[in-house]
Amino acid sequence: MQAKKIIYRFILYFLVAIILIWCIFPFYWAIISSLKPDKDLFEVYPSLFPKRITFENYIKVFTERPFHINILNSVIVAGVTTLASLLIGSLAAYAIARLRFKGKVIVMSLILAVSMFPQVSILGSLFVLLRKMHLINTYPGLILPYIAITLPLTTWILQNFFRELPKEVEESAAIDGCSRLRTLWSIVLPMAAPGLVATGLLTFISAWNEFLFALTFMQRPEKYTVPVAIALFKGASQYEIPWGQIMAAAVIVTTPLVILVLIFQKKIIAGLSAGSVKG
Repeated sequence: MQAKKIIYRFILYFLVAIILIWCIFPFYWAIISSLKPDKDLFEVYPSLFPKRITFENYIKVFTERPFHINILNSVIVAGVTTLASLLIGSLAAYAIARLRFKGKVIVMSLILAVSMFPQVSILGSLFVLLRKMHLINTYPGLILPYIAITLPLTTWILQNFFRELPKEVEESAAIDGCSRLRTLWSIVLPMAAPGLVATGLLTFISAWNEFLFALTFMQRPEKYTVPVAIALFKGASQYEIPWGQIMAAAVIVTTPLVILVLIFQKKIIAGLSAGSVKG
């Protein structure tokens, strides 16, 4: 019996190690590739460790390109999208979780259906609409579609979390004269901090990594967000692809997201697992 437990544990750890390597290796390869000189990137037998370390690619990303502006664009768009989605989504989720009205199941089904809608199917009509509103190459022209595509996920996660909060606290606040809106702002939202953090990070990452809308609605280089800017990196000639700079830029924009997830991982797990266990 003891031997079986040891074998099962060994197999479990072995599978976990394989999955961990599978997930981490692409990011590791991006890091070492960004630290290699351009000549070392095209070796016949590439090494897992850089023979020579250089930060030239990181310097070129900011000196030869307006990458700091691209990062600022992504921060503004993703940040405003996250705040607006949390604000609107909190109101909608609280109403769905606490108020009684007909058609609640239909509303939730529609929210779920909208979240599964392919972006490319509405790309053309949305571009025409934004062009008529003179919102092409503007922050609102990208933020509004982002809110539309992230709001269903925000509402779905938050309503599930609000539903698990104790109603007795809200009933006590109502007895003391608090309105629904005051109860939501002063009591429910502080109690729902793990759900808000988890939802906010997922929304921010979704907006930060979005490519199709950003490529279509932002057509000036100074308006590019990070994914579009990296995808359109050009070398000295049309036949050259600056892989070192692309890897350096990928590391720059990915590292902050990884750090945020590691810092708030407990709140993310608590927020995403809300409602999964009862009793």
